[in-house]
Amino acid sequence: MAALRRLTQARRSSSERAALAGEAAAKAAERALREGAAAEGTGTPADQPAEQPPAEPQSDTPPVDHPQGAAFFDCDNTILQGAAVFYLGVGLYRRHFFSRRDVAKFAWQQAWFRLFGAEDPGHIADAQHTALSLVAGKRTADLEAICEEIFEDIVAAKVWPGTRALVQMHLDAGQRVWLVTAAPQEVARIIARRLGMTGALGTVAEEVGGHYTGRLVGEMLHGPAKAAAVRALARREQLDLGHCAAYSDSANDIPMLSLVGHPFVVNPDARLRKHARAHGWRVRDFRTGRKAARIGVPAAVGLGAVAGATVATVALRRKRD
Repeated sequence: MAALRRLTQARRSSSERAALAGEAAAKAAERALREGAAAEGTGTPADQPAEQPPAEPQSDTPPVDHPQGAAFFDCDNTILQGAAVFYLGVGLYRRHFFSRRDVAKFAWQQAWFRLFGAEDPGHIADAQHTALSLVAGKRTADLEAICEEIFEDIVAAKVWPGTRALVQMHLDAGQRVWLVTAAPQEVARIIARRLGMTGALGTVAEEVGGHYTGRLVGEMLHGPAKAAAVRALARREQLDLGHCAAYSDSANDIPMLSLVGHPFVVNPDARLRKHARAHGWRVRDFRTGRKAARIGVPAAVGLGAVAGATVATVALRRKRD
């Protein structure tokens, strides 16, 4: 049966996998929303959003007064300074999820990405397979607990104040606000909850009986899959995408940004900045001094393994010295 599932997955087209990943993310997000509402109804204390800094004065802010409107925020370098999977990768390495061989492989793949500025499909597939194999058979509850530990303090320390002010602006207006990220849904939910957001769309790892199988549902929530997830959630939540806003730093998210009536570009990479200028999209850059270097973690979508490669490599080198 497992072999049949793998064969079926391999035969799906890229667009079919993206659609499947989007539907899975929307379904998981809606289920988490229902469970959260049920917990509140039984008197279970909900997490309090992280303390908000004073909002920066905003210009060219989007309309926020439509009842079917919502806001969708990318995570890495849009909300967080750096990549969520980087912090997850460091945390997993410290908990002995990686071997030295894994670290060496991930470090080479990351170096390729940073040197050539492009993702190698073979590297992505290989790293994704390795990352997922690291958690295959492990209990989902255990990884969720680890994610809670890792991200307890990270959100407060690594969130861009300017983007946080934009999130709060939508929340104060009574709008639903969603995080959309290629990071695992377990991580996405924690970040969203800490910021007081409505919920999160993240990469869904397949599970059976409370244990990870080592496969993704569809594929990682990246590029077209993010757009598919937003469409699926809008359908479920009866949102009007023409009255929604979306925020991202990466050209990979052009499909998601193009879906909404109010696309916003935050801390953009060069390709997205060029696209935004050509299409009249509004740009906000909260970085100071030199442009913040993007962390090269193209294939860490499984469960954060690639993201910790550089830190892990440095740690190993220091240990040998």
